[in-house]
Amino acid sequence: MIDISLIEDFRRRLGVGVRELISGSPEAVRPASRGGNGLAGPDSAMQAVHGDVSGLVGGLRTLLVQTLHPLVMAGVADHSGYRSDPLGRLHRTGEFLAATTFGTEAEAEAAIESVRRVHARVAGTAPDERPYSASDPHLLAWVHCTEVDSFLRARIRYGAGPLPAGVPDRYVAEMAEAGRRLGVESPPADVADLKARLWAFRAELAVNHQARDAVRFLAWPPVTPAVRGPYLIVFAAAVGLLPGFARRMLRLPLAPLSEPILIRPAATALLRALGWALSAPPAPTTAAGETSVPSQPEAAS
Repeated sequence: MIDISLIEDFRRRLGVGVRELISGSPEAVRPASRGGNGLAGPDSAMQAVHGDVSGLVGGLRTLLVQTLHPLVMAGVADHSGYRSDPLGRLHRTGEFLAATTFGTEAEAEAAIESVRRVHARVAGTAPDERPYSASDPHLLAWVHCTEVDSFLRARIRYGAGPLPAGVPDRYVAEMAEAGRRLGVESPPADVADLKARLWAFRAELAVNHQARDAVRFLAWPPVTPAVRGPYLIVFAAAVGLLPGFARRMLRLPLAPLSEPILIRPAATALLRALGWALSAPPAPTTAAGETSVPSQPEAAS
């Protein structure tokens, strides 16, 4: 007979590990438990997209796509500590989306203001001698569009269930509000507009040594052996969601039929398992702030 307590104990332990991987904290609560309705209100398209564990794939795809713009990549290379904190950017992106999607109005505003303060300090000169600034509305548009596109594509392919008709367009429109508050001028209002804006950036895209270094790092970051396998599955899923031209530019080829036959089933199974683990409440903490995971029951003698 199956001991349910053992299953729940494993589920809780797995949930602690997943929360630490996603947010950097084993005590992180599920986004939907934050107590607010974000920028778009209850039952929003943002909640339908960002409340799904497919965001792991979307976040990693975002980082890969953004390396294609030399000025954005220069800002990351010069001002990001991704080598010393390999998952930090994913953690910060996840926290920002959680605050603006599921947080209170005050939390959403605080998250936006925090990002704007960081952007104000990020400026410099790219390897090709062009100046860049993270507050440049044009570069902000690239970052915004790639983020929206990546999370939406990941949700459609790897989400726990299909998105109802009209939700993708509503998602793009709702995300436009966060984009405007961050400084994006005329962010896209629907999926067709989003595709057009992304296409308009094609002539600006190029891969230099900074991009290649970042992609190599993303492909093999210094994570623990326990995380390595699941991470590589998520990475492969993110690569599979890239457009063909991006994979060619970034030298991330996929073997024929590997995405539908191998990568997609493996990533789907992994994400379902992670979603199951995250549906359990976070483990309680001790007075010292350490995560307390219930021990397995002792076998009867």
